[in-house]
Amino acid sequence: MAPGIPAAMERPHFIGIGGAGMSGIAQILARRGAKVAGSDAKESGTAEALRALGATVHIGHAAAHLADDASCVVVSSAIRADNPELLRAAELSIPVVHRSDALASLMQGLRAIAVAGTHGKTTTTSMLAVALSELGLDPSYAIGGDLAGPGTNARHGEGDIFVAEADESDRSFQKYDPEVAIVLNAELDHHANYASMEEIYDSFETFVGKIVPGGTLVVSADQSGAVELTRRVRDLASLNIVTYGESETADVRVHKVTPRGLTSEVTVVLNGKYLTFTVSVPGRHYALNAVAALVAGVALGIPAHNLASALGTYTGVKRRLQLKGEAAGVQVIDSYAHHPTEMTADLEAMRGAAVDSRLLVVFQPHLFSRTQELGTEMGQALALADASVVLDIYPAREDPIPGITSALIIDAAKAAGADVTAVHDKAAVPEVIAGMAKPGDLVLTMGAGDVTDLGPQILDHLSS
Repeated sequence: MAPGIPAAMERPHFIGIGGAGMSGIAQILARRGAKVAGSDAKESGTAEALRALGATVHIGHAAAHLADDASCVVVSSAIRADNPELLRAAELSIPVVHRSDALASLMQGLRAIAVAGTHGKTTTTSMLAVALSELGLDPSYAIGGDLAGPGTNARHGEGDIFVAEADESDRSFQKYDPEVAIVLNAELDHHANYASMEEIYDSFETFVGKIVPGGTLVVSADQSGAVELTRRVRDLASLNIVTYGESETADVRVHKVTPRGLTSEVTVVLNGKYLTFTVSVPGRHYALNAVAALVAGVALGIPAHNLASALGTYTGVKRRLQLKGEAAGVQVIDSYAHHPTEMTADLEAMRGAAVDSRLLVVFQPHLFSRTQELGTEMGQALALADASVVLDIYPAREDPIPGITSALIIDAAKAAGADVTAVHDKAAVPEVIAGMAKPGDLVLTMGAGDVTDLGPQILDHLSS
């Protein structure tokens, strides 16, 4: 057996290997010496990056892609029961392993930091990964987004720290046993899996309960869901709780966040002393993510002033207010925001970064269930833009829900006074935006689906 590889993971086959969560685990296993294989729906830079590490990546899903000697088949919650490779695994009696169990096995024996919350997980995990790497601690990490390019969402390091994005959407974060857990916020989302806030709290309580004895929970003192969670877990034995935020009650208090263009300067009060550092991405919510990362690192025993300096080297992650380029005096920025809270935070960050610019948004709703529950709030968030284009709903893993369309969002946006236009043909958007944009404007492509592909196309139209 290759060193550092659980027996079940020696020859894993990943269904959907190109996905953000799956590809990171596959990459770490490949670097540890596993014989990795898998399939994905289409070619991508991620698939190429995995092939460069020796992985076999098939395009399309077919029973023949699964080797008879695979040690396990790794799936995410997005894989449907009728997937031909999953059916073939049953015929061959090959064990099926959920992505979260595979990730949990990679953390064994390491000091794990698990980053959870309805929003901000990818950014905070990335900040920690960058800062710890900058300090020479050589961490392993698995992130739900790329730091710079394909294949940068995970790393197998030689250090004893593993930083992982912990996904609450399907309760898979309950599989981990971290030394330090971060809870950034707790809100009702993922409506196909959670029917109420009470279910959300129960799920997060289970996650917190898995922190190793003597470990630390780092949790927001500002967000109402996180505050309620803290109240519920206060009496857990052998758990250290450290709160952070702008609240006067916070253990680590954010004294001031000063916007400086596309960066922020943050001052915190830590152990009675003021500490100031720079966050190289705009927006108060990103500044607070950096503070959460700082507090988590301190919980592992890393000096705060070293961490603060190292956090300043973080320059962003793909799809989190990522500048795609500029043409004809118009900047095009990409945002993964798809929940109303995230949308509002990113739109406010853009407002703060460019006070004198017009803000044009191309928004693609993500999931029918989310639109059904939160479409009104999405429309209200779009009122922060000067003008918006709204696409049809990106279904991802869901089937349509009768009567649920983007019109729900558009009606709510118009009721809030927003200038909003429906565009049903995604291919028409670049020309529409090029006709709207003027020099000095900011264009924000927003959503968790393939709206991200439009940024380069918009830039091309602006240049022509």
